[in-house]
Amino acid sequence: MTPGGAPSALERLSLDDLDPVELSGRRVLVRVDFNVPLEGAGGKRRVSSDARIRAALPTIETLLERGSAVVLASHLGRPKGPDPELTMEPVAKRLEELLGRAVAYSPDSLEGGLVPGRGDRGDRGVVLLENLRFDAGEKANDPAFAKRLASLADLFVQDAFGTCHRAHASTVGVTEHLDPCVAGKLVQRELAAFRRLLESPGRPFVAILGGAKIAGKLETLRGLLERCDRVCLGGGMANTFLLAAGNEVGDSLVDPDLVEEARSLLERHGRSLELPVDVVVARELAAGAESRTVAAEAVEPGWKILDAGPRTVEAFGARVRSAGTVFWNGPLGVFETPPFDAGTRAFAERMAAATQAGAYTVVGGGDSIAAIEEAGRTIGRAHEEGLDHPDLRPRNVFLQPLEGGRWKAALLDLDRARIAARGARAPAKKKTSSGSTGLLRRSFARAA
Repeated sequence: MTPGGAPSALERLSLDDLDPVELSGRRVLVRVDFNVPLEGAGGKRRVSSDARIRAALPTIETLLERGSAVVLASHLGRPKGPDPELTMEPVAKRLEELLGRAVAYSPDSLEGGLVPGRGDRGDRGVVLLENLRFDAGEKANDPAFAKRLASLADLFVQDAFGTCHRAHASTVGVTEHLDPCVAGKLVQRELAAFRRLLESPGRPFVAILGGAKIAGKLETLRGLLERCDRVCLGGGMANTFLLAAGNEVGDSLVDPDLVEEARSLLERHGRSLELPVDVVVARELAAGAESRTVAAEAVEPGWKILDAGPRTVEAFGARVRSAGTVFWNGPLGVFETPPFDAGTRAFAERMAAATQAGAYTVVGGGDSIAAIEEAGRTIGRAHEEGLDHPDLRPRNVFLQPLEGGRWKAALLDLDRARIAARGARAPAKKKTSSGSTGLLRRSFARAA
């Protein structure tokens, strides 16, 4: 519900809306986000961070408790086809350890191989399918591949918040063949977090937006500038704004086609848009490369901005320290290449402190989450969005504007009004002709 008592645009039919009898003895296809980092090679590969697997456990365990057989589907990495280094086997092993029960993994499950337990509707087992992206039909939202996935189950649960914006077979295509289609516990938790951000944020509301490029983030940035009291820019995307502000940026990554747009945003929102005041530069992007810290306006030719400087971290930290609500997406530097991870790690400590001081903090993006975890801190109300890196487009809540200024999250095309009309039963699905239905479009794009 919104503060005024009206139904929230972010409410969706969820697993908890189904009567347990609708789940008992049924096979449930669950789209999860097990795109986790791996370490090692060959048979020694192992999951190095299981945060996304743990986040899916409440949905999996609820289904098992209610007598369902669970078929889990996820992608892993960016394979162009079958890749022995990106199979789901190490993920299955870690999931077994966390669940404390066997997880059937079938490497040929995408090619019509036997899915253990599929034939026994009373089997409450867990099956993990092979990497969805081993089949080109996944990203293409191929109807035949979607139908094959759907044939493994009786109903669908979307619990991959980081991927449900994509018009893929496992997010959109399967919803044409399965009924009901509901949101899992993780997706509901994430929507609740963003409901608070969008509908009743504590003030001041501060956003920190980082990552590699501005392209793909403009809608998000515009929306944040309308909603937030302060937006702090870091990472490679800040370079374009520094250039637009009249600073030399040397050989830094910039988006030349968007300099004028950045200049326009600075002119309109200069008081609420904050840029780095100092930066860490190097001549090359390499681990251990010679680096120096300079003022943001003093970058020399031949040098590249690769991280936020200490004064910038402190300035951004001061903003979150006094905030009521904080949203952070994207690293402040090239996080995967030390020493250019230092700014992101130092800022993560300030985020943790802000949370402990009572701010409501929402963190999105694998690097941002990793920085917090590695800082040894716990953000009790942080929510992992699960971006694919190095693709750093913000996908935290892309809300589709509708006529009349209303907001809608286009998640699974579920409508609570139809739930009420049908009692406890799930709503009938509408057929769709585009990928905009059956997925969560996410940005802080402002309604007309």
